[in-house]
Formats: sequence, structure tokens, C-alpha cells
Amino acid sequence: MDKDRIKGSAEQAKGQVKEVVGKVLGDSKLEAEGKSDQVKGKVQNAIGGIKDTLRGK
Repeated sequence: MDKDRIKGSAEQAKGQVKEVVGKVLGDSKLEAEGKSDQVKGKVQNAIGGIKDTLRGK
């Protein structure tokens, strides 16, 4: 498993936590940051998946 996939998954989890906390606190900025982090994590995870595919894993 490529390290980008691991980092991407961690970024997605962090984003989900931020989004939920933002919703609970009514902080739209924190909620938006969480959504942004999730997107970055998904992209990074996809890049890692492509790398794994190219390596034949």
C-alpha cells in the first residue's frame, strides 16, 4: 500500500472530524475546512491507488 493512500485516508478522517465539530459548534468555517480536507484526502488516496496499480500491487 502506497504511503499516499495512508496519508489520504488520515486526511479524510481528519476532515470528517472537523466537519462534524463545525456542524455541532455552528462554525461554518471549520465545517468548510473539514470538507476541503476530505476532498484533499480523497485525491491523495486516489493518487496512491494509481501508484499501487502501476506497481502491480
